[in-house]
Amino acid sequence: MNDEFTPMLPILDDAKVEEMIGKVVLVGVTRYGGDGQVQGLEQYAGTVLRISAVEGVVLADENDGHERYLPPMLDHYQPAEPGEYRMRSSGMIVVDPDYLATWDLHAQQ
Repeated sequence: MNDEFTPMLPILDDAKVEEMIGKVVLVGVTRYGGDGQVQGLEQYAGTVLRISAVEGVVLADENDGHERYLPPMLDHYQPAEPGEYRMRSSGMIVVDPDYLATWDLHAQQ
């Protein structure tokens, strides 16, 4: 018996991966404390550089260019309706992003 931990990596849809490369994703992250209360909100946009089961979805931040890593659960990336999206935190406007993704991060209790 092997006692090593083997992480479960998602199986990626190659067609979806190819479709997303070079596209702009508008991301919203809500952070919750151990008590279940909202501790923070973050919004940013980025261009998809690469996607793998190990690294996840890697974006180049539209604001400063640094890489951001998101989970590789491609069903969480929904096509965005055309239009202008204003980020609440920065006021930055993103015009016609390709995808929207929202994530909830919960602290352990």
